[in-house]
Amino acid sequence: MPSPRVRPPLPLVHRLRACPLAICSALVIALGLAACGDKAPSAATPKPPEVGVITLGESSQALSSELPGRTSAFMSAEVRPQVSGIVQKRLFNEGSTVKAGQVLYQIDPSTYRTTLASAKAALAKAQAAAHTARVNAERNAELVKIDAVSRQVAQESEAQAAQALSDVAAAQAAVEAAQINLNYTEVKAPISGRVNLSTVTPGALVTANQAAALTTIVQLDPMYVDFTQSTAELLALRRDIESGRYQGVSQSTLPVKLLLEDGSPYAHEGKLEFSGLIVDPGTGGVTLRAAMPNPDGMLMPGMYVRAQLPTGVQPKALLIPQQAVQRDPSGRANVWLLSAEDTLTRQPVTLSRAIGNQWLVEAGLKPGDRIVVDGFQRVRAGIQVKPVDAPATISPVNAASARAAAATPAAAASAASAESIASPSPSQQAVSSTPR
Repeated sequence: MPSPRVRPPLPLVHRLRACPLAICSALVIALGLAACGDKAPSAATPKPPEVGVITLGESSQALSSELPGRTSAFMSAEVRPQVSGIVQKRLFNEGSTVKAGQVLYQIDPSTYRTTLASAKAALAKAQAAAHTARVNAERNAELVKIDAVSRQVAQESEAQAAQALSDVAAAQAAVEAAQINLNYTEVKAPISGRVNLSTVTPGALVTANQAAALTTIVQLDPMYVDFTQSTAELLALRRDIESGRYQGVSQSTLPVKLLLEDGSPYAHEGKLEFSGLIVDPGTGGVTLRAAMPNPDGMLMPGMYVRAQLPTGVQPKALLIPQQAVQRDPSGRANVWLLSAEDTLTRQPVTLSRAIGNQWLVEAGLKPGDRIVVDGFQRVRAGIQVKPVDAPATISPVNAASARAAAATPAAAASAASAESIASPSPSQQAVSSTPR
């Protein structure tokens, strides 16, 4: 049996031509291994976020406190009859201005005229009797000297004359009382002012000193405003005045301004007239009273108002925008503070009061500090930022719009959208309005 025929091996060139896929694979693997040996290029460093900042400075700030109060009439008088009778006339227009002493009602005077006439007649009778008694006493005084009458008769005549004089005095008093009652049939205004509604009409029977008033008169110019200040605020104000922290204020000469119930300012300025001497144990407050001019009748008794009292001038006040203040879960106020290297730290602050849309800072910041007022959604503690000057009172939305106006339309839309996300809700703003 013949042996199998063995084919000779192909040359190397022919073998490489037969395996092009293997050659390509080997080259890819070799290049990959070479690339793994080289160092990967570093990623581009991100730019620091841009935030709006302000630099704090001291200023002289006029301070005031706002207290709720109620108006009351400067003078008020209830008109009641002092004699009984039928009302004949009402002699005023309801709501009009009356003068003190002006007749408001006329009560039927006929009975009182008769009483007066009777009293006058009794007076005349008493005066005649007194004259007779005096003549008898004088005659008996002469007769007793010549023993024409006894001494007893002369003394009795003198006593009768004295009694007659007392009867005259009683009759005179009765006449005056009758005259007074007759005068009372004209019910007059006790004070000047505006007269209220009438509770009776002509023909009504009224009685002396009845419980129901016929009408009420109030004097509306000036007007009183009564409000309450807590003892803690009052003591703090007194300490600040004594220490010289607030300048140009004295509690005895405080001017008072009003905000009406609709929030509009009252045109006239009054002054503080009275500070209570007793603390209300229920409220812990002291009642204060101010007198306000009311020439145009804008104020009416019982109106709710807010009284603004200046508490002095703080010469080195430090103010920050309200939108710069954030609060932690415990309610403590803090701000984002920039260092000299433009890095951020969270700085706790103590706030005193709101002045417009700013907070008065008590502690935690100093003049020259830079704080963030815009761009909060891009900040966190320790990062470096790019500060951009912002107006001290600019709002977050306005700041975004201001920056976006100088950018492209796409950038403007992006900035406005970002700031709308960062803006607090109304409920959050209400919570942050209380200083801590």
